[in-house]
Amino acid sequence: MGFLTDHVTELRLDLAAHPLDRAALSADAAAQADARDVAAAITSARDADGVALIAEVKRASPSAGSIAADADPVAQARAYAGAGAAVVSVLTEPTRFGGSLDDLRRVRASIDLPLLRKDFLIEPDQVLAARAAGADTVLLIAASLDDHMLASMLAGSRDLGMEPLVESHTDEDLDRVLATDARVVGVNARDLESLDVDVPAALGRIRRIPPDRIAVFESGIRTRDDVARAVDAGASAILVGETLMRARDPSAAARALLGREERTA
Repeated sequence: MGFLTDHVTELRLDLAAHPLDRAALSADAAAQADARDVAAAITSARDADGVALIAEVKRASPSAGSIAADADPVAQARAYAGAGAAVVSVLTEPTRFGGSLDDLRRVRASIDLPLLRKDFLIEPDQVLAARAAGADTVLLIAASLDDHMLASMLAGSRDLGMEPLVESHTDEDLDRVLATDARVVGVNARDLESLDVDVPAALGRIRRIPPDRIAVFESGIRTRDDVARAVDAGASAILVGETLMRARDPSAAARALLGREERTA
């Protein structure tokens, strides 16, 4: 059918062939400090800057190919933190995004901001693995989970002290997400099957998210004007990866998206 369907099918086969060690992961998760409050971090940053930045570490993607193959995740994350990011997202998918849980562990040891594990999570043990590696929250993609598993993984994340980012990329997905009590709701402008980006449609979906939820706009953000459009539609946060990873100075690029350069000029 498309990228997401093919990738999730491969992932299910891999997890069936190589199941995660739940007991070991549970012990590692229990040894972690309490998860940082991602919802509070986003709200505080939005109140200060007008929008919160979730800045992403990713080396590649299926749509863009190689972005920054040799990027040091620690240096990138420190640049984001210094620029005022509220949350750092770390891509941990190895095959198509060039990431790993070790990237997440290294970033966790280097900065104190909340960390999002960005990956394709389809079973509860993957959420446990995220917490064991030091993540404070996880991405749950509605299109890759049926209603029962979405509810189960939402509850399981909270049992571990994490409020997940629950992502939609179609109207139907958003309906399903809003039928849950997810506090942090993402709208991805990229169709995860075709990999096409439709910013106007995503802005329309952001407008549907009630004000008592935290709305996160994902994909298609390149300029301060793009940020303004997302905020005008109701976004509390933007999630930006490729634009920052391609920037010669990621800290300056992050500050520009937040409008911090304008305020200091």
